This record gives sequence, structure tokens and C-alpha cells, in this order.
Amino acid sequence: MRNKTRLVQIGDKKIGAGNPILIQSMCNTKTEDVDATVEQILRLEDAGCDIIRVAVPSSEAALAIAKIKKQIHIPLVADIHFDYRLALEAIKSGCDKIRINPGNIGSKERIKAVVDACKERNLPIRVGVNSGSLEKNLIEKYGGVTAKGIVESALDKVKIIEDMDYNNLVISIKSSDVLMCVKAHELISKETDYPLHVGITESGTVKRGMIKSSLGLGIILYQGIGDTVRVSLTGDPVEEIFAGKLILNNLGLRNGGIEVVSCPTCGRTNIDLIGLAGKVEKLVENYDLNIKVAVMGCVVNGPGEAKEADIGIAGGIGEGLLIKKGKVVKKLPEDKLLSALKEELDMLSKEA
Repeated sequence: MRNKTRLVQIGDKKIGAGNPILIQSMCNTKTEDVDATVEQILRLEDAGCDIIRVAVPSSEAALAIAKIKKQIHIPLVADIHFDYRLALEAIKSGCDKIRINPGNIGSKERIKAVVDACKERNLPIRVGVNSGSLEKNLIEKYGGVTAKGIVESALDKVKIIEDMDYNNLVISIKSSDVLMCVKAHELISKETDYPLHVGITESGTVKRGMIKSSLGLGIILYQGIGDTVRVSLTGDPVEEIFAGKLILNNLGLRNGGIEVVSCPTCGRTNIDLIGLAGKVEKLVENYDLNIKVAVMGCVVNGPGEAKEADIGIAGGIGEGLLIKKGKVVKKLPEDKLLSALKEELDMLSKEA
């Protein structure tokens, strides 16, 4: 059961209030390089990204937003630090949401200038707080960087904006410490009904980051907490979308996308299952089908697992069975299994 949160509109997307959890990413291009940024966003769109964020460290980056927006199809969030004037420029350029930490924007007058500009356009503000930028007084109060300190910092920032008579807000609290991040989300979800953007920040390279993010996001999302997610990875941001979809799919929070199950192989395996499973995983990325595909290596668990899937392959000695809805369709040489699976997926796509 998901927590009840407020409805927030970001461009043409709705979050909170029971709407589907959306997947976000952030470009790692220079925002002022419009061609490179658009190219990356379009790849992210194809992968299933719902909302994209770009860094705005300069006026050139802020002005580029208008050109980028004309060529993409998903809402764009402007990420602002330190200089409130960049937020104002990004808003004029047509961003769909502003991400700020009111603690590093400057005086309340500067914060109010940003809030007023957002208020004119009913533009949502994401209030973001990271454990790495926690205020010294909160570190001293709690004896270090803690979940309670992160939550207090975020709620303090929210109150600043609420006191300016604006509440079109999303909250983001992040830490690279999985357990601290989980605890912080558990605490803040009891204190507010603003939509929460969740993620494990600076989680690492693709391999390590996927593991950390899967652990943290899995625990948080399983408790019904979270309205948007990002799997932060050091690498191609398209990998973030792949990971986010898998996390949501496996928690039953998102439909669509083929689930691939495969055995770890053992001495009974007589086909190149590792190579085949990798090719199958790559193949299914091109299909928007809500089905399960099993790739199994031998006769011990293979036929049973394959029968539980919508489509399955059970390996033999240099050959394999193609199984569909529990029935053996064909026995094929090993080198024909992938193409046969593709034919079945193509047929299912036409029927869908």
C-alpha cells in the first residue's frame, strides 16, 4: 500500500496521489552543448525515462533549455545551486520544474525571487537535501550526519517556501549510506504528504551502484514510500533507466518490459547458456511486452521453469527446446534458439 501524497504536475506528467512511480535521470553532458544533450535525452526517452534533469551552472546552460525543450518529449528539471539568477533564467527558458536547495541559494529575498517566479507559472520546486551538505548546526545537534538531521534540514527548507505562500513542492533527501537513506525516508514520510523523489546518491559505478540502489530503493519502495525514483550511477545514464525499470517491475510497481530469468549454469549445462542469456537480455530490450522469458541450461530445472514462463528455452546437448505457455513448440539446434525466440516475440508484439 503506497503512502498518500499530494498531486504535483511536472510538464505533462503527474506524480503523487497514487499515480505510477516515474523514473528520472540526469544528463551528464554539458547542458549548453544542445546537440549532445538532446541526443542523450532522446536515448533516455527510448529507454523509458519519464523525467530528465539537467545541470544549470551558467547562463549559457540556462538559455540552452529553451532549445533543448523544443526537441525532446519529456519534462525537464533545471538543477540549480548557489546562484538564484540561474533559476530565474531557467524558468524563463521554459523548464518544467526547478531543483534547489534553499540553503545554498542565499538570502530569503533571493529564495523569494525564485519562489515568486515559480508561483507565476505554477511551476513545481524540488527541495533537495543531501547528507553531504548538511548544516553544521544539525551535525552538532545530532552528533554527526544522521537521518534525523537530514529530515530536519529538508523540512526547514520546505517551511521557508511554505512561509512564502507556496506549496507546489517535491522533496528529495539523499545519502550514499543505504541504511541512513532508508531511515530518513521512513521518518520524513510520517511528517509530510509532499511527493518524495527517492534515490541513493553517489551510489557508484554501474555494478556497485545497481546493487546499492536496488537494496536502498527496494526497502524504501516496499514500504509504500516514493513517487519518483532515480538510480544514480557513474556511467551511461541509460543504465539508470534499465535498473529503475527492473527495480519497479520486480516490486510489482510498474507494468511493461520483459522479465528474463536464467539459471546460473552448472556442470550439466551443454549449451553456451551464459552467451545465450546475454543475447536474450539484449534482445528483449526492444519489446514492450509484459511477459516472462526463461533461459535454462539443462533438463533438471529447465523444462519446469520454462513452462512457468510465457516463453522458455530449455537446453540439451547442443540443442534446446522452445516452450510456449507450458507446451514444447520446437526442438532446435543451439544456433537457432535465439532467432526462434525472436520470431515468437515478434508474433506476440503484433498481437498486443
